[in-house]
Amino acid sequence: MKIAITGATGHLGQLVVSKLKDLGKGNDVVALARSSQKASALGVETREADYNERETLESALAGIDTLLLISGSEVGKRAVQHRNVIDAAKKNGVKWIVYTSLLHADTSTLSLAAEHLATEAALRESGISFTVLRNGWYTENYTGSIPGALAGGALIGSAGEGKISSATRADYAEAAVAVLTTEGHKAQVYELAGEEAWTLSDLAAEISKQTGKNIPYVNMPEAEYAKALMEFGIPESLSHAIAGWDVSASKGDLFDDGHELSRLIGHKTTPLSQVVAEALKNS
Repeated sequence: MKIAITGATGHLGQLVVSKLKDLGKGNDVVALARSSQKASALGVETREADYNERETLESALAGIDTLLLISGSEVGKRAVQHRNVIDAAKKNGVKWIVYTSLLHADTSTLSLAAEHLATEAALRESGISFTVLRNGWYTENYTGSIPGALAGGALIGSAGEGKISSATRADYAEAAVAVLTTEGHKAQVYELAGEEAWTLSDLAAEISKQTGKNIPYVNMPEAEYAKALMEFGIPESLSHAIAGWDVSASKGDLFDDGHELSRLIGHKTTPLSQVVAEALKNS
């Protein structure tokens, strides 16, 4: 059975490929990426595939049985890009698509939700068997802010005391592999989130504990946070998006206590303290 992975050279894709190889599935894996040369370092069969170019997708999906469709990174273009992939999969007779969506995409106020819902609808309309992995936030989305917090003496954001049930990319990759390699997952929609829910105040306290420095969390109005991000060199549109995502977090959109991720992978998700320690070690 051939398993194709889109976005195979991305952070999540690389982890999925690696974990499939660890299970002895390397000969069954086809890594799809815009640069097949870059993908060749993964040590599996590679094929060029661009979400925007249907011709490459149709060639790349020839002979594929199962497809892990990892959502693209170009916000605003993904609904069309994902439909291109789904159409190419249908044309090639792909039997099953596993898609990485967004936690509670059907109720979330996150600006990212609409594209994911559009993709889920396209999957239902395709007639292909599918599974939806509604992934929560990556813990790495926040630990990347640690160096800036240490330099500035505070962690800033707009999430208030909203609880964030994050997990690491490795946790989500492990769940994807579990679904791809075991039975009983077709037609399922999984809400995947970390075992441990925390606030940005909790993150600031953990940074303080591990560094011995007093790093408070400073909550800011959305517009002020976006302005601060722009001053750090982040593009205006992305700065406003990040601030908006924090506001959604304050409303509980990144919280989930169903523990479906832990059940899929067979153990608790990686704790915040461990991810902070690793981030500090590598910073």
